[in-house]
Order: sequence, then C-alpha cells, then structure tokens
Amino acid sequence: MSADDPGAARPQRRRPAPRRADAKSARRRAREFALQGVYEWLLNRADPGAIDAHVREREGFEQCDRAHFDVLLHGAIREAATIDATLAAHIDRRVDLLSPIEHAALMIGTFELLRCIEIPYKVAINEAVELAKSFGGTDGHKYVNGVLDKVAADARRIEIEAARGKRD
Repeated sequence: MSADDPGAARPQRRRPAPRRADAKSARRRAREFALQGVYEWLLNRADPGAIDAHVREREGFEQCDRAHFDVLLHGAIREAATIDATLAAHIDRRVDLLSPIEHAALMIGTFELLRCIEIPYKVAINEAVELAKSFGGTDGHKYVNGVLDKVAADARRIEIEAARGKRD
C-alpha cells in the first residue's frame, strides 16, 4: 500500500491523556479557597486571619498554590473598598445587592486584573467566570464575565489593545 492509497494504514499519533475532570491546577484551587474565604468575610466581616486559618483546615488545601491563595484572600479583603468602587462603575446595582458568591468572584477577578499584572487579563476573567460557574447561581457566571470585561477594558487597556493589534 502506498501513502497515497486511502486504504493505507496511517501512523498512529499519540494523543495526550485527557485531563481528569477532578484534575485542577494549584492556582485554580487557590482561587477556589480564596473565594470561600472572601465569601465568609463578606457574610460576617470576621478577622481575615481567622478566616485564613479556617480555610487552611479544609480538605484539599494542601494541593493549592498557598502563595497565590494568600495574595488573593488578603489582597481582596485589604483592598475591598477600592475593588468595590471599581465594580460600582460597571454594575447595574449597588455592590451590597450582589449575591455574595458573585461578589466574591468579582472581587477576586478584579483584584487579579488590578494587582496581578503577570496574569493575562483573559485568564483572570476566565478563572473568575469558572468560580461563578462552580459555586454560583445558574447564570451568575455571565454577569461576572460581563462586569469583568468592563473592568479589564479600564484596568488592562494597553494589554487589550496589544492583543487586538496582534490579531489585525
């Protein structure tokens, strides 16, 4: 059989093993634990140190990126007023009327957009959307996506313009 023969055997290419549904990156896990901590803080305004200690006791915490967890949890809480002011310019209701899960996902996404410049804006938005999908209401992720797109347009304007320039 020749290579031009449609019946010829083709060499088998090895495909990478599919990721297991439960296989999550250490960064994704850090965001999930940070979301839980920010959520707890939004509900009861407890001491961030106590929340941190409580979250670290949860099953699976040892598999997360602890450094990123620390940055997200403590940074989002420390900068809550700045983050909420940023969000207020892009939402259709008062910040205190957001669902606590959407609010926590928006806080983490906004914090990453404002302070974690090494994380591409698309990744920051996508990760916050995934948090809202995993923990939030049915369509909360759509709201989170729309709001963070607007936040990114302000916070990462140069990065977005550069990305668009590469596509043109």
